[in-house]
Amino acid sequence: MKIGVFDSGAGGLSVVKSLLHHNLFDEVIYYGDTARVPYGPKDKNTIIRYSLEALEFFNNFDIDLLITACNTVSAYALPEMNAQSKYPVLGVIEPGVMALENSQLAKDDAILIIATRATIASKRYQDALGKLGHSNITALQTGLFVPLVEEGIFDGEIIQATMKHYFSEIEIPKAIILGCTHFPLIADALQNYFDGKPLLIHSGEAIVEYLEARYDLVPQEKETSLKIFASDNVAGLRNIADRWL
Repeated sequence: MKIGVFDSGAGGLSVVKSLLHHNLFDEVIYYGDTARVPYGPKDKNTIIRYSLEALEFFNNFDIDLLITACNTVSAYALPEMNAQSKYPVLGVIEPGVMALENSQLAKDDAILIIATRATIASKRYQDALGKLGHSNITALQTGLFVPLVEEGIFDGEIIQATMKHYFSEIEIPKAIILGCTHFPLIADALQNYFDGKPLLIHSGEAIVEYLEARYDLVPQEKETSLKIFASDNVAGLRNIADRWL
């Protein structure tokens, strides 16, 4: 089984890392729209247009399934992508919500959602968790983390100052939904910032759990192969993949 993974930039490689670790597919085709990252500050129509253009890219490959690792795309463009696709297109929001629900947190436990401005504005996570009865939800747009991760800054003074900027006045959460695929790269820094050591919901592990629950997948005998493409500076993206994966 061959699948595609689409992200606005390098962040979706955190999802690829989980897919490679579980070795469920023959091949993964990754495409990062590095020429136009980040998607988070952009308007809905632009996000949909960029996502449909990415879909055209994947039509060059005989894939069985496409994962939109980008939470912003998952929040806004899935219906349009599925309407024009010959194969299923899955997002990461529903799997993230499923993973949190499977953790069996109490309904009044503090849940923090961190994501881009567009993802938070969509209220996809907030609405889904609210329908499940969760009543203590804080949703923050934390877009400053995206360029820091793209620059390879995962901890240290700048990250700590950014966390203090965003988190100094909120309740310590029992769980944090990492609503952007860049954010698993700062997971250790997040755990260290919060004394309560919150549960982190990671899109990569969540999508693997989701896929295993819905498809007849078993680990492959040979390692999953990976091909990486980008709309700009593919060599730079491949260098990031060498470091992250």
